[in-house]
Amino acid sequence: MRIGYARVSTQDQNAELQTDALRASGCEQIHQEKASGKSRDRPELERCLQTLRTGDTLVVWRLDRLGRSLKDLVEIVQALQDRGVGFQSLTESLDTTNAGGRLVFHIFGALAEFERNLIRERTIAGLAAARARGRRGGRREKLSRSDIRKAAAMLRDPLVTKTEVAAHFAVSRVTLNAALHRWADATAAQPAV
Repeated sequence: MRIGYARVSTQDQNAELQTDALRASGCEQIHQEKASGKSRDRPELERCLQTLRTGDTLVVWRLDRLGRSLKDLVEIVQALQDRGVGFQSLTESLDTTNAGGRLVFHIFGALAEFERNLIRERTIAGLAAARARGRRGGRREKLSRSDIRKAAAMLRDPLVTKTEVAAHFAVSRVTLNAALHRWADATAAQPAV
């Protein structure tokens, strides 16, 4: 069975061009919805994917109607192939039910993996460069060094509890304990003068 999926991004767009092309290509059933391609919430796409059985072919008018990105598109089509479902895009003349179409789609998959690796490498290089300049990643500390020294001084008074000190600095006891441990480790590592 050939099952079509049509999507338009906004309420004032019309899916007739897509649905006409899908019917002309032999689709017996067409799922259509109005949703942004960036939205993960596409219930009609989910229904369409659940409808497909081994031997069926999912048909779209254009590749960008199905996936939000190349990575997303590759994942969807790979999941279809794993279930024995073919995929066809009419505009790009891509058909994974034949050897040539599968080859082209594997090239798409390799490009998506290459793109992911480039992004990862750039991220790692950027973090290393920032560390080399003395910048640390992650969230800013909730307690400054001055706050930690004050907290430690407050805790020297046996009548003051950690809960009270944490409340004074508007942090949790866990955050206070972690900051005190880091401060104690840092001061222990410094040479005595």
